[in-house]
Amino acid sequence: MGTMSAAAKSSRIKYMSLGVLVMQTTSLVLTMRYSRTLKEEGPRYLSSSAVVCAEALKILVCCLLVLKEHNFSLRGFNQLLKEEIVSKPLDTLKLAIPAGIYTLQNNLLYVALSNLDAATYQVTYQLKILTTALFSVSMLGRRLDLYQWISLVILMAGVALVQWPSDSPAEKLSVGSQFVGVLAVLIACVSSGFAGVYFEKILKQTKQSVWVRNIQLGLFSFLFGLLGMLLFDGERLMDDGMFQGYNGITWTVVLLQAVGGLIVAAVIKYADNILKGFASSLSLLASAVISFFWLEDFIPTSSFLLGALLVIAATFLYGYQRKPAPTPVKV
Repeated sequence: MGTMSAAAKSSRIKYMSLGVLVMQTTSLVLTMRYSRTLKEEGPRYLSSSAVVCAEALKILVCCLLVLKEHNFSLRGFNQLLKEEIVSKPLDTLKLAIPAGIYTLQNNLLYVALSNLDAATYQVTYQLKILTTALFSVSMLGRRLDLYQWISLVILMAGVALVQWPSDSPAEKLSVGSQFVGVLAVLIACVSSGFAGVYFEKILKQTKQSVWVRNIQLGLFSFLFGLLGMLLFDGERLMDDGMFQGYNGITWTVVLLQAVGGLIVAAVIKYADNILKGFASSLSLLASAVISFFWLEDFIPTSSFLLGALLVIAATFLYGYQRKPAPTPVKV
């Protein structure tokens, strides 16, 4: 009886984590898209400023989690940070590379969602599965099985179909904008794949807490983000300040972006690859439906629907794990 209840509890946690993952992914993409297309008086918020705020919030959340691990002892917290960050400058500096790439990626996602509807963005961004797989093979020496290689080919075909040009006049007017959006997503996919695998390699080489590593990563990301904001938006900062155009939607985007990665990190240990694929697919479908009915910036074509189905199939196939064949019983 006890075993059944434990299994039921495990199953409940799995499906709760699936729900959290779907809600987080979908709500981030849709609120970010909505915030970039919302017509309001006055200046629009700076995406570079939102990235900096999200990193500051992420550092704060990670610090609280590390404090919790040390029973909220400030002395233990300070000692840990001194030992792991200040006393190991070379180890800390290693995280400057993925931090810089993540900062670039976060800024690119704002560019992408300013130029693409949420559904097209979601499908195209699944190409990060391909880039992550290729970097895993080249940097970690990981081997992919036949199912995974087939899934990557299906994935590329699906994304190509989603980007297939439409005969609709509205589409022709936004070709330049669509090109900028797709280019931003493609660069974000490459940067996401490399930074993710590089960070995984660092995590496997040390025994540090993932939250401490995220603090180190966040500090560099915050500095790079601040530098980028001053370089590219310096004049607008001088005119209207860092929080120009901020409203409730903007702060929601900042919050979702800050805790998103941490939610995923916490959730993945409860969900297997199949559920991860299921979460991506549900999020993709939810984005398409809400974009069509609520944002009204997306009309699905037959090539989009076919491409989206192929991407969903590829996501499941990539995470599929074959069970080993049963060993024959000797008589």
